[in-house]
Amino acid sequence: MQTNLAPAFATTPQGQEAEGILRACVHCGFCTATCPTYQLLGDELDGPRGRIYLIKQLLEGHEVTAKTQRHLDRCLTCRACETTCPSGVRYGRLVDIGRELVEERVPRPAHVRLERHLLRRILPYPRRFSALLALGRLVRPLLPKSLARKVPPAPSSRPTPIGACDRKMLVLDGCAQASATPNTNQVAARLLAKFGIELVSVAGAGCCGAVSHHLAAPTEAKGHIRRNVDAWWPLIEQGAEAIVISASGCGVMVKDYGHLMAGDPEYAEKAKRISALAKDLSEVVSELDLSQLALEPATKRIAFHSPCTLQHGQRLTGVVEGLLSRVGFELVPVADPHLCCGSAGTYSILQPELSKRLRDNKLAALQRHQPELIATANIGCQLHLATASQVPVRHWIELLESG
Repeated sequence: MQTNLAPAFATTPQGQEAEGILRACVHCGFCTATCPTYQLLGDELDGPRGRIYLIKQLLEGHEVTAKTQRHLDRCLTCRACETTCPSGVRYGRLVDIGRELVEERVPRPAHVRLERHLLRRILPYPRRFSALLALGRLVRPLLPKSLARKVPPAPSSRPTPIGACDRKMLVLDGCAQASATPNTNQVAARLLAKFGIELVSVAGAGCCGAVSHHLAAPTEAKGHIRRNVDAWWPLIEQGAEAIVISASGCGVMVKDYGHLMAGDPEYAEKAKRISALAKDLSEVVSELDLSQLALEPATKRIAFHSPCTLQHGQRLTGVVEGLLSRVGFELVPVADPHLCCGSAGTYSILQPELSKRLRDNKLAALQRHQPELIATANIGCQLHLATASQVPVRHWIELLESG
């Protein structure tokens, strides 16, 4: 695609990076066929190719309006288009740049600014989120059913006694996951301990930065990244083998630290190293001899929902499915497994109608062959699907302990 960047962008890092991405696009339209929002709305501007043109117009100096912002906001950043693209266009990065530039130029209504601000001030902070979740559980009986379903019940969890292990890996506790589904990392720790691997939680680490990053607050996101780098670095120097991440949405973010911090002379090399060490939990478990577990699953028929961040972001399609099949689960077929469930970080809050339609479509596909349970690999997908699922929705790692 030919470009002619306006002087205001031609020499900036954002402009130069965006131009390189734009030039790779041959506007073939293959991406449109796999875009969830285009399938729902049928509007070219609500598909990757249309949004690419909107960002191109912005960078070439054309007027930017709330219309541009609206179409970029509707993008899930699911990156299904990247999996489909024959030219390797890094659309996810391009839309992040576009959102950041539009955010600077198009003021939002006050109530929308407040909503987005509160999301960035609450979700990335476990104590704040935990307090809000506890309040929600307290008043849950009084809430309308549509709202009550969004409040997950208190999980059952138990302490994780870990003996001496020869190997050490760091673990990202996560934000919402630490409060809403703490059992995920607890089960992971118990499982890996059986194979001599200790998962070490680092108190100084926190949110991966994805919430701020995708809400067009790059400076804030980099603050989260720097804090994590500082917290993890001493243990990395002491020989920690990997950084294990059980939420695929966080995993794709941490794996991108090296790129996002490439322009920071103090953190660039450390961030690059951390990205190289970051592993989705499935990458670690897939290297283990699971025959030692001798599982006899009580639940046999399951449907696996592969989060967009796992299959399109990290390109780990089929890894979890293979693990579950190896230990005796029957995976039912799922139509259109590449399509997003509509969770997409804060999308279910900021775009509730579109998110609900995507969720309902996904659940229809997941439940068509009557599974006993739905498994997934991301906290956001797990909570989102559970609001309307007819069967339990759990993180896949839990199945390797309880069956």
